[in-house]
Amino acid sequence: MTGSTYLDYDKTLNKAFKMLKDDKLKSFGLFVVCGINLGLRIDDLSKLLFEDLRSDSFTITEGKTKKKRTLKINDHIKLALTYFDDDLRGYAFTSQKGTPFSSQHINRLLKQHFKGVGGGVVSSHSLRKCFGRRVWENDNQSERSLIYLSQLFNHSSTQVTRVYLGIQQEELDDIYMNL
Repeated sequence: MTGSTYLDYDKTLNKAFKMLKDDKLKSFGLFVVCGINLGLRIDDLSKLLFEDLRSDSFTITEGKTKKKRTLKINDHIKLALTYFDDDLRGYAFTSQKGTPFSSQHINRLLKQHFKGVGGGVVSSHSLRKCFGRRVWENDNQSERSLIYLSQLFNHSSTQVTRVYLGIQQEELDDIYMNL
């Protein structure tokens, strides 16, 4: 499979919560928690505000597709926010200089901190794929979950979603292993 790999949800979440305890990695830790729990593309994720994350849900217009999407804030994100002052406003993910993270910086940090967690190339898309794999696994690897994910990811079909999440390749590999 080409492109970025997905990350193991539990390992990634645990690592992100450890980062939240380190002042230098705190903002990046929150970025990872939000990335694997919201399933947004990096451009949409990096524009989120503390105000968005502190609400129960919020609506964005996705940059790539221009479609409106309402997202719910789950308990993992709420817990991650407890590591930040309640009065913080503005962009949620900023460098130590106070500027929003660039895509290049995010990808550098992901490669540095998550190398080997997924077994392939780690990039910002790995967080989105991690989200998708978790949804699929939590719904017993159902076709229904692929339909929902296909809609969430704005894919043209569940087949595209299967390939995107690396499910197709795993199934093909199983053919050989089960002979």
